[in-house]
Amino acid sequence: MAAEIYELSNGTITVKISNFGAIITSLLVPDANGQLADVVLGFDTLEPYQKGAARYFGCIVGRVANRIKDGKFTLNGVDHSLYINNGPNSLHGGMIGFDQVIWEVAEYKKDEFPSITFKYHSKDGEEGYPGDLFVTAKYSLPSSTSLKLEMEAVPTNKATPVSLAQHTYWNLAGHNSGNILDHSIQIWASHVTPVDETLIPTGEIMPVSGTPFDFTTENKIGSRINQVPGGYDHNYVLDCGEEKSGLKHAAKVKNPSGSRVLNLWTDAPGMQFYTGNFVSGVVGKGGAVYDKHAGLCLETQGFPNAINQPNFPSIVVLPGEKYKHTMLYEFSTE
Repeated sequence: MAAEIYELSNGTITVKISNFGAIITSLLVPDANGQLADVVLGFDTLEPYQKGAARYFGCIVGRVANRIKDGKFTLNGVDHSLYINNGPNSLHGGMIGFDQVIWEVAEYKKDEFPSITFKYHSKDGEEGYPGDLFVTAKYSLPSSTSLKLEMEAVPTNKATPVSLAQHTYWNLAGHNSGNILDHSIQIWASHVTPVDETLIPTGEIMPVSGTPFDFTTENKIGSRINQVPGGYDHNYVLDCGEEKSGLKHAAKVKNPSGSRVLNLWTDAPGMQFYTGNFVSGVVGKGGAVYDKHAGLCLETQGFPNAINQPNFPSIVVLPGEKYKHTMLYEFSTE
């Protein structure tokens, strides 16, 4: 199966998605004047993604998103060891996670509500994870200004941790417009999970009130980022957003002129807010150079290292159970 790029368009927004890593490579969104801009960081061809020019741009990460402490966990009395690829820890599924494989195209619809559905079979023992896992990811354009991602995963023979995330780097002013520090963000979370020096949660669930992590009211991303060593790369506990058709309001992002707004809705318990702290000198689409803070990630997810942290919501899925995770990205021009 070859890696290809597929397009979904409804006349207002156009998204390009690859079966390699289920990657969003491009997303054109109009501003208040109808001017289109590509609001995701990425590359013009698939080769840089395949060569790892900028790992995790636009992809779905799994089998377990984010970090697992020391790359180890014990499940049902069995010890499991994972590939160490981020300091002393395992990150985003290991050496070859879901971001580095070719997914099967199960369905591709180009009608009034375009969609594409990808399937992937993660085999028992892949990257050290137990059991066979059958994963589907459906991207769709359910309205003129929204993009939806519905992910499901079913383990068939062993219990396994599952926590998938969508890892697009957003810049609502346009992928080539510099950093996102002037973007404003509101996050419907009154708590974060603070981390140690290797970015593993300590287990504490900390109120954001009175800290630079407080985005319960809209604030510029850059306003207090210098008070956070390294920048934002933290899991927010989504605990105070209004609900809409089973999804919680997670975040609202605006570009500086306020002409593009992204509202994110999800049913996941957490969201990693990441400000592209490790992006450096990446040559992307049209020769644009992406440096630190060139984009921001809103990775809705299970809590990092939840498999080793009994007070976090469990990410273990039993055979025959179904993991479900939905995200709705709504674009507007306020």
